[in-house]
Amino acid sequence: MTSQRTLNRLFTLHSWAGIVTGLLMFIVCFSGAVVVFKHEIDLWANPSLAQLPRSDKPASLDAVLTQLHTRYPGATVETIALPDAVNPSYFAFVRERGAPANTRTKVALRSDTGTVVGPVDSQLGQYLRMLHVFLFFGPRWIVGFLGAAMLVLIATGIVIHRKILAELFTQRWGRSFRVVMSDLHKSAGIWGLGFHILIAATGAWMGLAPLFEQGYQYITTPAAMAAAKPARKAEASEPVPMQSLDALYATAQQAVPGLEARYVSLRRWGSSTAEVGFTGNLRDHLASTARVDIHAATGVPKKVHDPRTAGFWSLVNGLMEPLHFGDFGGLALKWLYFFLGMTPAFLSISGTLIWLDARQQRRREAEAAQATAGGIAAAG
Repeated sequence: MTSQRTLNRLFTLHSWAGIVTGLLMFIVCFSGAVVVFKHEIDLWANPSLAQLPRSDKPASLDAVLTQLHTRYPGATVETIALPDAVNPSYFAFVRERGAPANTRTKVALRSDTGTVVGPVDSQLGQYLRMLHVFLFFGPRWIVGFLGAAMLVLIATGIVIHRKILAELFTQRWGRSFRVVMSDLHKSAGIWGLGFHILIAATGAWMGLAPLFEQGYQYITTPAAMAAAKPARKAEASEPVPMQSLDALYATAQQAVPGLEARYVSLRRWGSSTAEVGFTGNLRDHLASTARVDIHAATGVPKKVHDPRTAGFWSLVNGLMEPLHFGDFGGLALKWLYFFLGMTPAFLSISGTLIWLDARQQRRREAEAAQATAGGIAAAG
């Protein structure tokens, strides 16, 4: 049985954790609920793309790359995104000749012929994702910290509100603002409890796990070995013929059976050190981090990552993103994630309003007590 003193301390921790993180928590949760429709938002923001034909047999990757080089001579094609269930088109990220090093042009291409349609006018969906994952400019561990804070809020909330089943349907509409808001706050927290734990845990994992991994490597790597590690020399690079991009994709699928690439990344294309990376989903599998890197001139795989065979923790890590963003179950699951995802955003607002109302109430009571004491002193 939890003592009243412990409950008071947990209530204080719950209140201050919510107040300190409230604004950022609202931004991250609200943008996260909306960003489940990232691809749909991009199509909505670019109506002309939604009208492009969807092909059951998309143009080859070689045809797409040829069209890009023809349309943008001298430019560097860095990434090609393949058509999927939502987007009917190919997309490519191109760094044009003379453009700043950090500037990329997103280009749309027809899926049936590979013909370049032109630059994409709006990337609203991508901006929302950047807001959710990085708060635009911050490192990802900040959002990971918010996920950990959300777990603290959930744990303390469960202990504070021990009568969960009794409060599940409690809503006293005729009472004061704070009572009504408190009932709504508890109901939203209880009804969405399982989803909140899922979102908080996966968000904390994706944001903080890389940080802990880097720290572990730093601690476990002997100082002498780190100091003795020679600086990597620039590899000699000269123009050489490239393997067919479609043939390289076939090689990647042989290395990782069931690989359905979503992105193709090209590095130093056309040179003797060129590499191609195929990243995507696994057919009939939830993990989304399968990747194959191939030497583009020889067609020999350099690095293969199959979460099914890379060990338990790699499999867990591969499950984090699809579980967090809900992009594995079609439109119905996205709507479910959207509505449930709005509840932690509401909890941030309602919790702040409850705290502010309670603070104002305490101030009014203190002022009334002072006035009463002053009146008694004057009468005496």
